[in-house]
Amino acid sequence: MTSTSSTPPVAAPQARSGTVVPVLAFSGIVVSLTLALMIPLVPKLPGMLNASAADAAWAITAALFAAAIATPTVGRLGDMYGKRRMLLFSLGMLVLGSVACALSSALAPMLVGRVLQGLSAGVIPLGVSIMRDELPPERLSSATAVMTASLGVGAALGLPAAAFIAENADWRTLFWVAGALGAVGAVLVITLVPESRVRTGGRFDLPGAVGLSVALLCLLLVISKGADWGWSGGLTPGLLVTGLAVLAVWGWWELRAPQPLVDLRTTVRRPVLLTNIASVVFGFAMFAMSLVVPQLLQLPAATGHGLGQSLLVAGLVMAPNGLIMMAMAPVSARISRTRGPKVTLMTGALVVAAGYGLSQVMMSSIWELVIVSSIVGVGVGLGYAAMPALIMAAVPVSETAAANSLNTLMRSIGTSLSSSVAGVVLAHLTISLGGAVVPSLNGFRVVLTIGAVAALFALLIAAFLPGSARSADR
Repeated sequence: MTSTSSTPPVAAPQARSGTVVPVLAFSGIVVSLTLALMIPLVPKLPGMLNASAADAAWAITAALFAAAIATPTVGRLGDMYGKRRMLLFSLGMLVLGSVACALSSALAPMLVGRVLQGLSAGVIPLGVSIMRDELPPERLSSATAVMTASLGVGAALGLPAAAFIAENADWRTLFWVAGALGAVGAVLVITLVPESRVRTGGRFDLPGAVGLSVALLCLLLVISKGADWGWSGGLTPGLLVTGLAVLAVWGWWELRAPQPLVDLRTTVRRPVLLTNIASVVFGFAMFAMSLVVPQLLQLPAATGHGLGQSLLVAGLVMAPNGLIMMAMAPVSARISRTRGPKVTLMTGALVVAAGYGLSQVMMSSIWELVIVSSIVGVGVGLGYAAMPALIMAAVPVSETAAANSLNTLMRSIGTSLSSSVAGVVLAHLTISLGGAVVPSLNGFRVVLTIGAVAALFALLIAAFLPGSARSADR
């Protein structure tokens, strides 16, 4: 087990706690907004960077990979050396990455900038962990729900805003704005967020961090690029075998390291293990809507199922999804306080499945898609807010940031799997339009059905969680 020398958390004064939540939530919104900024630029990337479409797509993938690799490492460093310190490091990487992207005119510097931006992804789990250390117990559930919802709010606001700026101004403006917002967040954190006195101390597990990073990189490449590269070629199977082998060695090392990056003995406890598995499945279910709705909206009406709308309209249609996630924060907190976060997670999964079921007959107009995506947003808001509460109820205070970061990674793996599966389905279920091949209506329905099944599977997994005592606010 990991030895700790942590100091018991001392609740911050109520006045100070009133500033901590909005500052941390703002920082989370900025990070999620920044990571979503590139989506409206995808069609323009080859021309912007003088690169092929396949190479330019790495500007999207690089940030996602960096986020997945950095999140568990930054979380562990936060437990050891200070969560506020690592929060400032993450925001600093966001600012540096945004400046690098804004100054880029070729692929290589853009990739460097996007990797730096991806390193900021630990802000949300770090923010949740700071809240556990600083807030009085009666405020923790609602504050955690707000922090978790910032993930959806940033993307919801970022997509239409980025589409508007990309269509009406220089694309570099997107990154200058992101850098400025990141700097504002850093100043607010320095000014208003105290440093937690809960520390584990000790030495950082560098071999564990390197091993996990290599394994994640190999496996995420297989998930995201396997369909493009082919499953029978030498590269994809080679990466898969390498990733699994490194992961096995990493697990052996972590069980023997005196202060491991991830305490696997804690991770395999039933509440933590089942919550992380449910997070993968729930992340898979959640992302199906984000993959289908924008494509349906932007496909030409001549397909018979496309709505022929612009990217800006697609972003505006998806915006309520993220805003509803924030609106559900107090509802989620109330359910968790009265019934326990297990019930909150199960309710969220059931609502997501219901939303996908409704989508089977509500895909033919903008208002129908707004309703369906909003229902899914309700479920995601409930479920995502419950996951940190379940994790924090099951791990020591000294491991909060590392455990929350690992849970965030599990959700990211779920969304990556969803993207890969949806890509394969939509590539095989197609129709021809003017010589071009586009996804068919049946293809979209299959993806949404898979999302519904995944949500029901998350519900089943959550049902086996121990009945937690009302709330994780302890």
